[in-house]
Amino acid sequence: MSHHHAQLSGTELTRTAVSATLHCLTGCAIGEVLGMVIGTALGWGDWSTIGLAVVLAFFFGYALTIRPVLRSGLPLRQAIKVALAADTLSIAVMEVVDNAVMLGVPGAMEAGLTSWLFWGSLAVALLVAFVVTVPVNRVMIGRGRGHAVVHEYHH
Repeated sequence: MSHHHAQLSGTELTRTAVSATLHCLTGCAIGEVLGMVIGTALGWGDWSTIGLAVVLAFFFGYALTIRPVLRSGLPLRQAIKVALAADTLSIAVMEVVDNAVMLGVPGAMEAGLTSWLFWGSLAVALLVAFVVTVPVNRVMIGRGRGHAVVHEYHH
């Protein structure tokens, strides 16, 4: 684990948490949007669509972490362990929040791919998930966990 992040505080810790959450949001958004688009296009129900979106969000979230870790020279098995330690809680929180928002907006899941309601709700859901996940990542990084474990491999 990185001792550097465990010693961060104040603005520097918050900045690092925002950066880590943006990293997480990128993978989650790719998976979430792709899952929502596929499920909606195929006319799947809410839970099937959300299930696909969550699986893809975790896949892309982990993939975006594993890639640079592999480039640092770590073997695949260890890179996967680093990604699991770094991103699992962050992705889980983000997925719970963004899918709860999507389910909470009346008609958003049924609106269809050409609807502003669908896309607007998805954008708001991801924004809310980002805002909720930053403090989670801030606490984790402050304790030398979460994204702090992957930082040493980003160089």
